[in-house]
Amino acid sequence: MIDYESLLSERVKVVKPSGIRKFFDYAATMQDVISLGVGEPDFETPWQIRRAGIQSLEKGKTFYTSNWGLADLRREIARLAMRRYGLAYEPEKEVLVTVGGSEGIDNTIRALVSFGDEVLIPEPSFVCYTPLAIMAGGVPVPLPTYEKDQFKLTPETLRAAITPKTKLLILPYPNNPTGAIMTRSELEAIAGVIRNTNIAVISDEIYCSLTYEDRHACFAELPGMRERTIVIDGFSKSYAMTGWRLGWALGPRELMTQICKIHQFGIMCAPTTAQFAGIEAIRSCDEEVVHMRRQYDTRRRFLVSELRDIGMNCFEPKGAFYVFPHIPDCGLSSEEFCSRLLMEQRVAVVPGSAFGESGEGHVRISYSYSMNHLREACSRIRAFLKTI
Repeated sequence: MIDYESLLSERVKVVKPSGIRKFFDYAATMQDVISLGVGEPDFETPWQIRRAGIQSLEKGKTFYTSNWGLADLRREIARLAMRRYGLAYEPEKEVLVTVGGSEGIDNTIRALVSFGDEVLIPEPSFVCYTPLAIMAGGVPVPLPTYEKDQFKLTPETLRAAITPKTKLLILPYPNNPTGAIMTRSELEAIAGVIRNTNIAVISDEIYCSLTYEDRHACFAELPGMRERTIVIDGFSKSYAMTGWRLGWALGPRELMTQICKIHQFGIMCAPTTAQFAGIEAIRSCDEEVVHMRRQYDTRRRFLVSELRDIGMNCFEPKGAFYVFPHIPDCGLSSEEFCSRLLMEQRVAVVPGSAFGESGEGHVRISYSYSMNHLREACSRIRAFLKTI
């Protein structure tokens, strides 16, 4: 008889399944559910992007690309980084095309983190950072953020967490799940804390095009920070290309060469069809990105207003496409609240505890869904709150 328990890696066994997918998978088995749980655009991938992918298939362009990705795509990504951030990256050895932004994050953590190294992670934040740090042999160190600080990482919190074992800081702004952003001056304060250290930074830019008021600032833009920062981004959110699984990582040649080795042996290359589609996305879809952002902004303002009206204290998000309201003081944990809301009113949202301990007492609601869905969901939430 095989003892599977002893076969499995201890680092994998301690990792809990995603708290997001738990509710999504359960809701998928039920009828008449409004799911506001998954951060996936409800827009179709723009036609010209789909057409480019189709044409690449029709022309038989179905072979491996370079491990680094198609040369034309890397050049377009480098041009995009220059337009967005004023940052110059060499397409040959500083731009890596990945299978979504998630692979870029995973590869970067594995390339940088040795056993026992500490990874600083502002929380609440996306569910992948902590598990990936653990599976790389690192020690995740949560940096709690609070609504009173608009869920932003403060230099005081960062300074207090740094030890001789600190190897990596993750900056996830605009933030999933809170929708918080950090301005250039606030990032400069963070840079001041780590400027004279040997700490590397992952700047997760996957929501960079979804900033609604202030101009988005990238950490790598700041003086002296490019040399220590890996910028992660992708096509999923900006171009409504979640299923295409296409992203990129940018950074200094010395780091990117090592990150590419992990990609090379684990993945080989990102999907060729998606890469041809990505070239077209960057070249011709700026207007579509602006249109989607405007639609999200309308939904954002509607949802914040509605939630406040029905009695949920709601921080106003300035980026991404999530709100992170308080649940009422009703004796329920965030997971119990979400379970009951799903069972009683058929509305699926995600408990704040899925994003770290500091997320408890909140729920994440995505507004990457139609106005009709949001209206009906708010009506059901209003009815649910009357029962508790």
